[in-house]
Amino acid sequence: MAGDAIVVGSGVIGLTAAVVLAETGRRVEVWSRERAADTTSAVAGGLWWPYRIEPEEAVAAWSLESFRVLSGLAARPGETGVRLVDGTHASTAPEEQGPWTAGVPGLRPAGPGELPPGYGHGLRARTPLVDMTVYLGHLQRRLAAAGGTVTGRDVPDLAEAGRAAPLVVNCTGLGARDLVPDPLVHPVQGQVVVVENPGVDEWLAAEDHGTGEILYVLPQPYGVVLGGTAREHVWDSTPSPGTARSIVSRCIRAHPRLAGARVLAHRVGLRPARSPARLETDRLPNGARLIHNYGHGGAGVTVSWGCALAVAELADAAGG
Repeated sequence: MAGDAIVVGSGVIGLTAAVVLAETGRRVEVWSRERAADTTSAVAGGLWWPYRIEPEEAVAAWSLESFRVLSGLAARPGETGVRLVDGTHASTAPEEQGPWTAGVPGLRPAGPGELPPGYGHGLRARTPLVDMTVYLGHLQRRLAAAGGTVTGRDVPDLAEAGRAAPLVVNCTGLGARDLVPDPLVHPVQGQVVVVENPGVDEWLAAEDHGTGEILYVLPQPYGVVLGGTAREHVWDSTPSPGTARSIVSRCIRAHPRLAGARVLAHRVGLRPARSPARLETDRLPNGARLIHNYGHGGAGVTVSWGCALAVAELADAAGG
């Protein structure tokens, strides 16, 4: 046996679950065919904000738990990659506020002078903003300090993991579509452009309910992440020059000081979406306990700690 638990998947959902399980005394091994630096998590913008994810009540609890943990990690931004940053979430029409909003300290309606042109509604908040490269490294170091390991290997069948440990946690994201198999899992393509920072110090996210277009401006230590797209069922991970020009143009209209900022990188990530996200127990053919934890779409960072703690609770309830 490899240990007490095998976590399949090394993105932010998998690594966070592995850290929580290891820090509660379990011998944990992460199996993944991808390095953490090659996962979708590595190209995420890193903003904490519940984004297109269900079920609503569970998401609120997962998100606020993650907010609490990430806020604590923000005390050491150089080590963890987490900062608390002021920003605005804007929209062209009134949005129903989810149950999580009551738990965010200082969240308030945005005033007219705090909204970008063309957006009449919005919220202001100070939230975690995560540099994913630094943060994934932090999670890996934390896992190693707790005695956990990461093994690079293909996992063609969850039953293989079940033969190596009595508890398996399936955090495979898009891979769950074939591995479970679960046809409800699908990609939501997101493209971003990274530019030099001309002095942006707050985040901005905005949604046009008329066109369905989204944009975000996320200041990171390495530059400003400009986004983006949310294309359902699109598997292409190649950046589109035309889409990049559209993203930059939209962001400049909302944030004029970005005009002329030098482009540093183009990135595409495939968000692993499912409605609702799946967090529940199952059994493998040999009787090993299986916990599914996938389908979080673009809210992986936002719900990661809440879901990881829920995984640990499910494992305890199952005696794993």
